[in-house]
Amino acid sequence: MAGKIPQPFIDDLLVRVDIVELVDSYVPLKKSGSSYVARCPFHTEKTPSFAVTRNKQLYHCFGCGAGGNAITFLMEYSHLGFVEAVEDLADFAGVQVPRESGSAPTKKNNAAEVFQLLEQAASFYVEQLRDNASAKEAVDYFKSRGLSGEVAREFQLGYALDSWDALSKRFNAQQLIDAGLAIANDSGSVYDRFRGRVIFPIRDRRGRVLGFGGRVLDDSLPKYLNSPETSVFHKGREVYGLYELLSKNAKPARIIVVEGYMDVIALAQFGLGYSVATLGTATSKDHLELLFRFSTELVLCFDGDKAGRQASWRAVEAAFPCLRDGRQIKIMQLPAGVDPDTLVREQGLEDFELRISSAQTLSDYFFERLSQGLNLNDMEGRASLINKAKTYLQKLPNGIFQDLMQDKLKTLSNVEKLDFFKKPTTLKALSHKQKQADKKLSPIRIVISLLLQNPDFIEIIEQKKIKWAMINLAGADLLKQVVEIITQHPNINQSQLVEHFRGQETEKYINIMMNHDFLISDGLREEFSGAIDILIQEGKNSRFNELNTKQKVSDLSTNERQEMLSLMSPK
Repeated sequence: MAGKIPQPFIDDLLVRVDIVELVDSYVPLKKSGSSYVARCPFHTEKTPSFAVTRNKQLYHCFGCGAGGNAITFLMEYSHLGFVEAVEDLADFAGVQVPRESGSAPTKKNNAAEVFQLLEQAASFYVEQLRDNASAKEAVDYFKSRGLSGEVAREFQLGYALDSWDALSKRFNAQQLIDAGLAIANDSGSVYDRFRGRVIFPIRDRRGRVLGFGGRVLDDSLPKYLNSPETSVFHKGREVYGLYELLSKNAKPARIIVVEGYMDVIALAQFGLGYSVATLGTATSKDHLELLFRFSTELVLCFDGDKAGRQASWRAVEAAFPCLRDGRQIKIMQLPAGVDPDTLVREQGLEDFELRISSAQTLSDYFFERLSQGLNLNDMEGRASLINKAKTYLQKLPNGIFQDLMQDKLKTLSNVEKLDFFKKPTTLKALSHKQKQADKKLSPIRIVISLLLQNPDFIEIIEQKKIKWAMINLAGADLLKQVVEIITQHPNINQSQLVEHFRGQETEKYINIMMNHDFLISDGLREEFSGAIDILIQEGKNSRFNELNTKQKVSDLSTNERQEMLSLMSPK
């Protein structure tokens, strides 16, 4: 849908969502005083320096400086754009994202037109499978795979006619190219990308069609063809079947990762509706992070051939940076020459689920694989194992699992002392250092920081009746901007206030000052008022010195002389 997301909706969304609940669904938090803490998900550390504060509705890491509101967290943690993060946050809150009408079309929101065309193409392919006599071979293929009409409807299975222009003669040529549905040859002619193939629409977690996969019905190559990368489709970040999975269960106990479309569909046909497939690419960190948003256990179940075994190992290699405490990956190795589709048809769902339950843990699989060909009874073999494992273990987020993996390596290598991991400063020490720095803060920094943290202090500024023209110190423009925002939004909270600086050069500085921990807990209003008075006096002194310098080289005007006398007054 085109159009900008209204700012009032974003402000309301930030009030609706409790950032503690949001962050805790991604990173387990523990109560510590007035905050909730964890090891930072944005850098490697041994002890917690990542704090989430409910009354501020903000998070901040005292180690790496990461911080912001709920939207910022989703953008940084899940590698989302701003709009995607707002949509995710709206999903979390259970509300729909509205759009302003009448926005001028831009290249960015042209994605809405691509989505619309992809949805229309998906419907067209479904119609061809259902109604076109030329689709009999496609219908027979799906029947031969034992698929029911219900499953075909669930996954919106379709058929691309064996025609060069089935889509091209119905839709705009350039839009088809933009959506990855058509190709332009050297002569400028446009022809359909998918021809004579059964079609598998690829949908994101919101049900929007991103692209398609197509399978031939004969022996021609390529056997499978996927949509190319487009403005909306990035196959390295998407998986097949996630929308269908989440439609049945928004928080599945586990998710099975398989290789192909038909594996996902066959498992769903047999009642296992919690599998997904990567889209012709190796399982990546982005894939795993996406899936860990919905489940804490992933089971890799690739084909029982050499390529499938290699795919399992590559997926395990990619998994190490994702394995925070509370997450688990298992590897379900299939017999040679067998794929999930075949196995569930031949042996049934019960046997398949028993195999899932007994799947090998990542730790066992990893050390078994790394130990192959090594003699752990001699020093050279044990040293080689340590050398191989070190690189992987250093990628693990700090935590209990990392410690246990290192302990297991110690046992296998018969080495008592191994320490691959640095121990960064604790939250307590960092907080102490920051509090000591309070003494060095300039008055204008104190004013900005306290006003960001306490928007109701605006009344003190209003009472002072500041002459802003005189406040020309470094940082004065930022202070004026903060004052203007709070004045225009009387009930603004800290999380909403941060949002007004998104994308600006001062955004990082605002996050730091918003989370500055002042040494004093009482008397903040007096501290703020005193800092304002200093700013006013510094402004007066600066103006007086300016006028005094001028009168030494030329005469002052009548108004300037009166102003200078006024500045000399003790009031």
